[in-house]
Amino acid sequence: MDALDLARWQFGVTTVYHFLFVPLTIGLGVFVAGLQTAWHRTGKEHYLRLTKFFGKLFLINFAMGVVTGIVQEFQFGMNWSEYSTFVGDVFGAPLAMEALLAFFMESTFLGLWIFGWDRLPKRAHLACIWAAAIGSNLSAYFILAANAWMKHPVGYEVVGGKARMTDLWAVLTNPTALAQVPHVIGAAFVVAGGFVLAVSGYWLLRTRAGMWRGAARGALIMTAIAGAVVAGTGDTSARLMHEQQPMKLASAEGLERDTAGAAFSVAPGIEIPAVLSFLATHDAGATVQGTEDLQRRFEQEFGPGDYRPDQAVVFWSFRVMIVFGMATVGLSVLGLWLTRGRRDMPRWLARAFLLALPLPLAAVTAGWLLSEIGRQPWTVAGELLTAASVSPGVSLAEVATSLTVFTLLYGALAVAEVVLLVRHVRGGAEEEWRPAAATEQLEPSLMY
Repeated sequence: MDALDLARWQFGVTTVYHFLFVPLTIGLGVFVAGLQTAWHRTGKEHYLRLTKFFGKLFLINFAMGVVTGIVQEFQFGMNWSEYSTFVGDVFGAPLAMEALLAFFMESTFLGLWIFGWDRLPKRAHLACIWAAAIGSNLSAYFILAANAWMKHPVGYEVVGGKARMTDLWAVLTNPTALAQVPHVIGAAFVVAGGFVLAVSGYWLLRTRAGMWRGAARGALIMTAIAGAVVAGTGDTSARLMHEQQPMKLASAEGLERDTAGAAFSVAPGIEIPAVLSFLATHDAGATVQGTEDLQRRFEQEFGPGDYRPDQAVVFWSFRVMIVFGMATVGLSVLGLWLTRGRRDMPRWLARAFLLALPLPLAAVTAGWLLSEIGRQPWTVAGELLTAASVSPGVSLAEVATSLTVFTLLYGALAVAEVVLLVRHVRGGAEEEWRPAAATEQLEPSLMY
């Protein structure tokens, strides 16, 4: 094992860990904004209780996401200086827009929301949480646009061994980004929906309070709609993958040779004829390229080397993403049917929601592994190999030390995150509310 291998491990570990918080922040922020909107429109007390309860969970997760995200930027200079030098001119614009526009908007309005209870007009305070939620989604857009450029670089030219942006609009409207953004954001809403369902399920097992049924119903609707968005954009992404990243598609299906009417592999040895060709092109008889034939073509185009990603990881990540994602969405659709009208949620269903909490998190993690490992051996497709992206002066001992420190730090943060979330969930929504008769105003300390 050399410095490159450890640097890849470090970036993979920190990215996957950070990405556990990102989708929950994106989806939960909108859910909290929706709860506060319901309170604003109806004046019903239980909406306010739920707003403050899930709002605190949102803040815990947001804070942890910020802390873990900072480490990502350090690694570009520490371990990946050659990559940073190559992409800096292109990445500078979308990442600056993310920091100066989206994150600034998100953090500023979130601060106003935290400390603005009973200090801001009711409508202005509601606008703050919506602005923070919109900022989270804008932040995701700019970061995903930069990430999409790595898979399908557009709007640039290479000058002096560096990529120089020639068309910012082309980067921001990259077709890969336009498919990836709604797919990832839709998945984020599925994660948030699964989280709210797990929390609501926990409380429905302890009490039959109507507000928890209402929270669960809202999460069920959000998860079902988001699931439809994920499925639709996944279809678009599959067709773009066929055109732009054929090696990733072939690896995800274990397809070795160019095949007309290619079958979809459910698992090794279990295939559905012509489905892969249809998913990739909407033509059941179309030819899908295989890994071995692509390897030969890439060697001719780019020179000697192995251009195949880790096929086992890509193959199984694809299936974990689909199965666990479909299970989460399917459970939400079942929940909508069983709780239609004014029907109570069955206890077994509430328990199922609680036990299913890891499923959407596993699905988005597997999807991220598919996306990033499937791009290997490139950091920038067709332009920069991963082996050429690592910092030339970094040593194995240095990377091993930072990897150990980051792993221990992230382990401690994971314990802190779980303890804070569990403690707050067990406390329930009652602690978030004090009747108006007891005081004329709700002090911030009662809420945060």
